[in-house]
Amino acid sequence: MSAVSVSGALRKLRTQLDNAAVSYRAVIGAHEIDLNPLLGQTISLHYSGTITCIHCDRKTNKSFSQGYCYPCFQKLAQCDICIVSPEKCHHDAGTCREPEWAAQYCMQPHVVYLANSSGIKVGITRGTQVPTRWIDQGAVQALPILGAQTRQQSGLIEVMFKPHVADKTNWRAMLKGQVSVLDLYVERDRLLQLCAAEIETLQQRFGLQAIQLLPAATAIAIDYPVLQHPEKVVSLDLEKTPRIEGRLLGIKGQYLMLDIGVLNIRKFGAYHVTFSTQ
Repeated sequence: MSAVSVSGALRKLRTQLDNAAVSYRAVIGAHEIDLNPLLGQTISLHYSGTITCIHCDRKTNKSFSQGYCYPCFQKLAQCDICIVSPEKCHHDAGTCREPEWAAQYCMQPHVVYLANSSGIKVGITRGTQVPTRWIDQGAVQALPILGAQTRQQSGLIEVMFKPHVADKTNWRAMLKGQVSVLDLYVERDRLLQLCAAEIETLQQRFGLQAIQLLPAATAIAIDYPVLQHPEKVVSLDLEKTPRIEGRLLGIKGQYLMLDIGVLNIRKFGAYHVTFSTQ
């Protein structure tokens, strides 16, 4: 493969799942680069010192919420507290920052799922974000268990499950590949039995059609392009090290695994970089 050198604002890695195998593309400005063929090769990212908001393109000295300038962080619905805690949705109270945005993204069918990225966890995502959400979390297995009509409803279900199952990923364990295969169907049945009364209460509140079990859903396995998992996870930072260069050993979640450490690409969305290969 011939050498590559492109510059632009960094965006989250784009992914595609084909027969359980994940393909990755780096997005730098208007450029997209297939990353899977670069495994084993030396790549470099050079941060220019410029950050431009991923929403309004305004130049900013600091990135908020993975790529926004401060004014956008303050005003956009996608940066509100309910994005992190969907059960706190305040759309019905008439105080949503952007009701039209919420109608397009929050008032849409969501899936409550179990995933195995560093052990069993519960999560939620829009139906249209399956399986992207699972890949972004580095899950090696995933299983939808419930469907909900809105993001808030799925968030309430997630909160209901939290006393019985984790809702966070141990990203270091995920990157080390220290993940045992689990029987997600057994875990699903255990949770549904433990929370049967609470699920029924939510169905009575929102309607049987709003919250539905997904007994026919099939668990999927996800395989990532990794030559070698790191024994010790060293986190790389473009702010501290503007030029990062190393051999690409793998890609998992939104992380590039290099022989010198791991770089969370999503964390540095909006940073202007030059991406190059030798």
